[in-house]
Amino acid sequence: MKDTALLVRDFCGSINCHVKIDEPMSLHSTFKVGGPADVFISPSEENQVSALISYFKDHEIPYCILGKGSNILVCDAGIRGAVIHLGHRFSGISQYGEVMECRAGTPLAQLSYTAYQAALTGIEFAWGIPGSVGGAAYMNAGAYGGEMKDILISCRHVDHNGEMGEFAGSELALGYRKSIYSGSDSCITSVKIQLKPGNKEIIKERMDELFQRRKTKQPLEYPSAGSTFKRPEGYFAAALIEQCGLKGKSVGGAMVSIKHSGFVINTGTATCNDILRLIEIIKEEVLRQTGVTLECEIRFFGCD
Repeated sequence: MKDTALLVRDFCGSINCHVKIDEPMSLHSTFKVGGPADVFISPSEENQVSALISYFKDHEIPYCILGKGSNILVCDAGIRGAVIHLGHRFSGISQYGEVMECRAGTPLAQLSYTAYQAALTGIEFAWGIPGSVGGAAYMNAGAYGGEMKDILISCRHVDHNGEMGEFAGSELALGYRKSIYSGSDSCITSVKIQLKPGNKEIIKERMDELFQRRKTKQPLEYPSAGSTFKRPEGYFAAALIEQCGLKGKSVGGAMVSIKHSGFVINTGTATCNDILRLIEIIKEEVLRQTGVTLECEIRFFGCD
């Protein structure tokens, strides 16, 4: 891929797009693991994303989309092909009354705080979630009774052909941790959300309450990708894992959190392989003891 990486670098230069070669993905994942990406590209405009995806299609170059890296696991060998990173260069919020338009790379925490400052309610649940707006829309992120589907008006995107388009909220097929974009090669570039007028003091109290709950119940002191598994219908993944005696179970530097069994954490020396092996042990043991099949909430990059 070295020659291809150099060609992509030259193309990025022609469209004024920031690019790095052999970028360590451990620097861009909240799990703090993962080998290098052949090409790591940070666009700042939607038309750059369109040009990149069109170029990748024409040259049969694999690519993936990355936001803040808070719900992913990257393999130890890294990612072959290109990573399109929608980060700080692709962030920003515009307010139109009770509607906010957010670029995909905007941190959820920034959106939540901006809404609080404007005395708008509806996004408090996102305070403390370490993801991006685009990633939250992609998976219909939610917590503590709130979900993106409750506030999404529309999403703009670039599809796998490099074509720009938009889906209304009713077209997004939003469900539990999924949307119309799930599993696709489309790249969400911006979202519009509908909020409601609220009382700033009450909004702040709710944000503080949720942050304290996260701090108390979740292992925020360790690198992780958040909840490792989706909630099985009729059960709680963490309760099943604890019931099976897996709290504190470790493989290499990966461990089932003692604070919250729904989290697999990196204790400091974990590799992707450690984490994958531990996830498989958890799934096998929970299935054996309870008959329940756990499904990962984490997305895997380069782990085929």
